[in-house]
Amino acid sequence: MAQRAPRRAGAQRTTTRDQRRPRARDAEGIIPVLAKTIRQVEAAARGGKVKPSGRTAYQVVALLMREERARVKADTAISEAQRTGALTRLDGIATILAKMAARDTSLLALLADGADVSYAAKSLKNDLLRASGQEPEPEPEPEPPAAADFSSPAPRRVVPQTVIARQLANPFLAPDFSSVPTRRPTTNRLGDWELLNPLFRAFEYGGDATCMPLPEPAAVVHGIKDLELMHHQAQVVAAAAAGHRTFLLADEPGLGKTAQALLAADAANAFPLLVVVPNVVKANWAHEAALWTPRRAATVIHGDGESIDGFADIVIVNYEILDRHVGWLGNHGFRGMVVDEAHFIKNKSSQRSQHVLEVSERIRARTSNALFMALTGTPLINDIEDFRAIWQFLGWIEAKKPRHELMAALEETGLTPADPGFYAAARTSVIDLGIVRRRKVDVASDIPARRVADLPVELDDEASRSIRAAEQELTRRLVARYESTLAARKTAPEVEGIDHDLVRRVAEWERKNAGSAKTGDNVFTVMRKIGQAKAGLAADYAAQLARSVGKVVLFAKHVDVMDTAEQTFAKRGVGYASIRGDQTPKVRKANIEAFLTDPDIAVVVCSLTAAGVGLNLQVASNVVLAELSWTSAEQTQAIDRVHRIGQTEPVTAWRIIAAQTIDSRLAQLIDDKAGLAARALDGSDEEIGSSADVQLEALMSMLTEALQAAER
Repeated sequence: MAQRAPRRAGAQRTTTRDQRRPRARDAEGIIPVLAKTIRQVEAAARGGKVKPSGRTAYQVVALLMREERARVKADTAISEAQRTGALTRLDGIATILAKMAARDTSLLALLADGADVSYAAKSLKNDLLRASGQEPEPEPEPEPPAAADFSSPAPRRVVPQTVIARQLANPFLAPDFSSVPTRRPTTNRLGDWELLNPLFRAFEYGGDATCMPLPEPAAVVHGIKDLELMHHQAQVVAAAAAGHRTFLLADEPGLGKTAQALLAADAANAFPLLVVVPNVVKANWAHEAALWTPRRAATVIHGDGESIDGFADIVIVNYEILDRHVGWLGNHGFRGMVVDEAHFIKNKSSQRSQHVLEVSERIRARTSNALFMALTGTPLINDIEDFRAIWQFLGWIEAKKPRHELMAALEETGLTPADPGFYAAARTSVIDLGIVRRRKVDVASDIPARRVADLPVELDDEASRSIRAAEQELTRRLVARYESTLAARKTAPEVEGIDHDLVRRVAEWERKNAGSAKTGDNVFTVMRKIGQAKAGLAADYAAQLARSVGKVVLFAKHVDVMDTAEQTFAKRGVGYASIRGDQTPKVRKANIEAFLTDPDIAVVVCSLTAAGVGLNLQVASNVVLAELSWTSAEQTQAIDRVHRIGQTEPVTAWRIIAAQTIDSRLAQLIDDKAGLAARALDGSDEEIGSSADVQLEALMSMLTEALQAAER
């Protein structure tokens, strides 16, 4: 009998992007992203000089083009024909850059060695790397605020026509100040104390309190038919019904935070409700709103919002386009605001964080009893300070001090930061404002356990030699910089043995300059090479699992790793689906549905960035992590696409580790970081590793081991 060829999800159900238009020779990766970006800049500049935003994009495209050219020339894993093709396409981009510089010679300064690379340029560079499926560089430090420049145009703001219609229909929409006044402190004993840092430290020390007191729910929740909330979900709804209005809903992923938020808004009559979410989960929020709050119309903002319903009860917008809608959203009369995946606003200096905080303050100024909910299963990524922006969004703190309600609670403790009992009491005071943290093991006993199993693999000789050479080059560069800096010291006191402060500074320098083509291989390129080398092995293991235990979810970070995995499945006769960031919503939905319902689709290949949140894939109980994430939070989010309410089988995440490489070191660092949230939120006694990010710790570890080896 002839073997049936493997079928890719969506091949019969929908017209894919490949069928609608011819596919470019390099439809994924950095080259088409650069080409599209520079063509947009060129088109915008035809009427005159390049605008400031265009100049930034011009410089970023030039920098990335140089780096990609150097990478292609040095890549021994591609054929000569592939190399020639890539270089030809890069030459096309270079031609456009040259033509633009000929018309506007001021652009040449952006291409000079040592040209200043602004914060906006670094941020755009990361955006383009993400769009191409590559690992972004460490988030740049914000530039200090400059004097106002009225020569530059203000950010583009829009007001959809249906919103104008609603405003005309409600011309006398007035602020609502009918709630009970906010509790104010009765003493001023703590007025001269700096309190924010002690408050953050209170969570670093751990403690018994992990969740605010929650009431017992009523037997029936709002009369929704055929849908039953779990006990822990109904408790949050009951708290909102009883008058509580701020929640940091930090339940572990998979415990149904979306349903809790929608029904809490219903219980608090917090409509119209604004929901700010990552782009990949907008459609899921609209679906959940129709499911849990069918009496409330929901609308989703796309682009400039021409198609939204200005009279809807629930308005859903993604972070990426929030900037152009800030104006009207702040004046729309919202009585509630939900921020999903709230760890996205942890960097207060980022534009998206500032826009979220601006809208929340304007809602708070108009409606003193508004509902504010921050939803995240992973509120702490690297540091306790990740709480700062979330607490400010919820109205618990201002930029430099607690707000009235938290200050009143702290005053009532009768303690100061100098007293031994302050930290435990302060932790409880913050938690009582609305931190809700439940673990699956505690509240959802019907969800089976999960485990993460490391599966070491041996790379083939050629790949192993290439990776070892890259690691050795990186290590030599770290050691050389350490030794040259040490030798250049004249007045600094001598340090016996290894100077660990200098080790950190050298690692920080390397990480900061990791994107420079002059530095050669860096920690990001090394990890990408390891991912490429593991791709086929990870796919082989996923295929074996699929044949023995059923459906499997495979996660990867880079596009080329996903490509290799899919090619392997095709060769093995394994049907697969794919979830990537560049898919249209229609194709994405069709591929998800195929994996969930089609018995011939055994594996779904998922991008960690595009599919790490907002998906329910409980039909599988095995996850293969083909590449390691940079954070334990991202790894947990991926696993919890499978380990969530509705799962009936024990979940195993198979983490593919390249033996005798930096991969194993990185896996240990990720596991060490996992203790942060456990101690801060779950009251665990587990020790917290360094709050520095994993890239920095990996570099410090490499340099320290090399120096120790030299001393022996």
